[in-house]
Amino acid sequence: MSQAHGHDHGHDHGHDHSPPPDQDGPLTYYQAMEGAVRELLIEKGIVTADEVRATVEAMDARSPALGARVVARAWSDPDYKARLLADGTAACQELGIDMGPTRLVVVENEEKLHNVIVCTLCSCYPRALLGLPPDWYKARAYRSRVVREPQAVLREFGTEVPDDWTVRVHDSTADMRYLVLPRRPEGTDGLDEAALAALVTRDCMIGVSLPKAPDS
Repeated sequence: MSQAHGHDHGHDHGHDHSPPPDQDGPLTYYQAMEGAVRELLIEKGIVTADEVRATVEAMDARSPALGARVVARAWSDPDYKARLLADGTAACQELGIDMGPTRLVVVENEEKLHNVIVCTLCSCYPRALLGLPPDWYKARAYRSRVVREPQAVLREFGTEVPDDWTVRVHDSTADMRYLVLPRRPEGTDGLDEAALAALVTRDCMIGVSLPKAPDS
């Protein structure tokens, strides 16, 4: 019987073809609690299993492309940008992006002012706009260092911020999330929103990098 492989090669070599170990370890405390609450809600008829599945599917479908749409619209429409800075949650709703009960605060990068976001307690993150947070965002090293030495951390991401610039670090909470509105790159005057959105990366909306340059 043959086995499926992701690459094509002969079987006259010695590397181990054992299947990878299962990831089904013992449930953590919070995994067990989530399962118990979910089963109880279904049993009581408050939600259905299909509604839970659909919600998880919708959450998994979120990606930084949503945040990039918001940034590109702000770059293109000064009135929208003003509304976004005044009330991020409502401005996202205009584009059909539901932030739920979370308040979104949008902070704008300006000349001599750079913003970066973090959650020093855990991993609070604008998931509705950016999807799942990267592992480094949740790491203790990032959470502790970016508030103490932001320029050094940014430099490790390849982002040089001049010493005479102000770097503001915004600490997210369970009720309030931040999104960085990066500065629009030069040479993009003729680009439409779709082309502008392609320049916006997840990391520049966290504030650890800058938008891509046109034709880069």
